[in-house]
Amino acid sequence: MLAAENRKMAEFKAEREAKEAKRGKSKQVIVMRTDLGMRKGKMIAQGAHASMKVLLDLMYDSELVYQSGKTDHVLELEPDTPLKDWLSGKFTKICVKGDSEAHIKDLYAKAQALRIPCSLILDAGLTEFEEPTYTCVAIGPAWSEDVDKITGGLNLL
Repeated sequence: MLAAENRKMAEFKAEREAKEAKRGKSKQVIVMRTDLGMRKGKMIAQGAHASMKVLLDLMYDSELVYQSGKTDHVLELEPDTPLKDWLSGKFTKICVKGDSEAHIKDLYAKAQALRIPCSLILDAGLTEFEEPTYTCVAIGPAWSEDVDKITGGLNLL
């Protein structure tokens, strides 16, 4: 039984690698402010908020009205798109350093200009900060080469 599962995984991996060779890989990069001195747990929570918010924003941007008149929020997963690729596999996320609020806002603006899914996180200021504070930005999921145009020069967290 284990051999059959290993064979299926090997087939899946080979198929995925063939697709990646043809059109590239998808990923998401989370840029975390390092000037705030956040605890590790807080940083992880903020990064998770950023990653999830990208998907929620995409869902609310693509409302579908059904025949019943109800509005539902869904993600449309077109074939051969970075979103479908990312959601069907590795969920590749890379965390890098951002040095200030201005820096992450600039990266967010660049992603928006290139029409790359992105989210900027504003912490409510209820725990570590005394006021609402921008903590991080998620850029992607998108094709790696597109995300790298914005975040390629940043250092790993």
